[in-house]
Amino acid sequence: MSPIPYMMSKLNKPIIFSDFFTEGQYETEVETLAYSDKSKSLTIGVPKEIILSENRVGIVPQSIRTLVGYGHKVIIESGAGLRSNFSDHHYSEAGAEITASKEQVFKSQVLIKIAPPTSEEIDLMQADQILISPLQLPVLKDDYLEKLKKKRITALAMEYLQSEDGSYPIVRIMSEIAGTCAILTAAEYLNNTREGGRGILLGSVSGVPPAKIVILGAGVVAETAIKVAIGLGASIRVFDNNITKLMRLQTAVGRHLHTSSINPVYLAYQLTSADVVIGAVHSKSGRTPIIVSEEMVSKMKDGAVIIDVSIDQGGCIETSQLTTLENPSFVKHGVIHYCVPNIPSKVSRTASLAISNIITPLLLKMGSGMHFDNILYENHGIRNGCYTYKGCITNEYLSKRFGLKYTSLELLMTSKL
Repeated sequence: MSPIPYMMSKLNKPIIFSDFFTEGQYETEVETLAYSDKSKSLTIGVPKEIILSENRVGIVPQSIRTLVGYGHKVIIESGAGLRSNFSDHHYSEAGAEITASKEQVFKSQVLIKIAPPTSEEIDLMQADQILISPLQLPVLKDDYLEKLKKKRITALAMEYLQSEDGSYPIVRIMSEIAGTCAILTAAEYLNNTREGGRGILLGSVSGVPPAKIVILGAGVVAETAIKVAIGLGASIRVFDNNITKLMRLQTAVGRHLHTSSINPVYLAYQLTSADVVIGAVHSKSGRTPIIVSEEMVSKMKDGAVIIDVSIDQGGCIETSQLTTLENPSFVKHGVIHYCVPNIPSKVSRTASLAISNIITPLLLKMGSGMHFDNILYENHGIRNGCYTYKGCITNEYLSKRFGLKYTSLELLMTSKL
């Protein structure tokens, strides 16, 4: 075996080539992003929601303690948590700064809102801020996006933030709340305490036939509603055209269910004897399709109850009309209709706690010392929720819908390396 080659340096000391050309020295290295180990302090603003039907708040006092403990500053507009039974005193005791000035809140680096900002609120925002709020596609207008572009806002849609398993945690938890509320609300309207109520117990009693519930859809809202209804002992019928969802639903519930595809003739037959109908159909984009016609509703029993959870996207029942928490119901063809959008706002404290539990870890990651661009690059779940980035529309669906220029966020992030 030949000896290791070497040459003499100017100092007459041998230079061993193996010291330089080690195995793998010139192989392509894994691409990494540099970041500081030092955390950075964020200023987080939580304004008071001005939409009447929105009772939730983005961050609760328990989360404030965590954020302040990590060195972040949280500014709460006075009264922001009152409709969720969190007083200014609760926030102050947790370490937040309370202010009556909306303008001061909107100067924060990061804004947390439960409803999308209004046009007037966007005018108060500062250039290059980060906005975390819902997008609410059904009511979105192009001028909203244009204003965010001009302000170079980086906007994250809560409902499109993904977890590591690919699920949407905000959507999941709000759907669970909506499903539970749908059954509890139906139970309330069936009894005699409400005008038109039939005096029926939503459940079963020995020797008495149980109440019958027809559920349209087989998503998370339906799954949660079914679990609550089963606990009460109700008789359940589930309709959806996605057979895979129906199979998954039975597995999730842990028992056999009466399920069917949406056959108009069979559906109409089941509706004639239903005590409760829950519309839980979801559309990925745009309005939900009409599943139950007005003629079907007219043949239902007097005093039956319709809870149209799909009203957020237009409703899946033809007779549904938008109502409010102040005036939540109306009667048509003798059938009680409950068509309140944003049902989780009815239990605002529980909903606020759930949202805060999801948003707080994101805020801690943003304040970990890593640049936010690097966080977007490395975390697909956060990147999936980003629809505007410093003057660019980074959501392809929105760009096509409103005829705006689309810029790939992945390409933007790569160009910054």
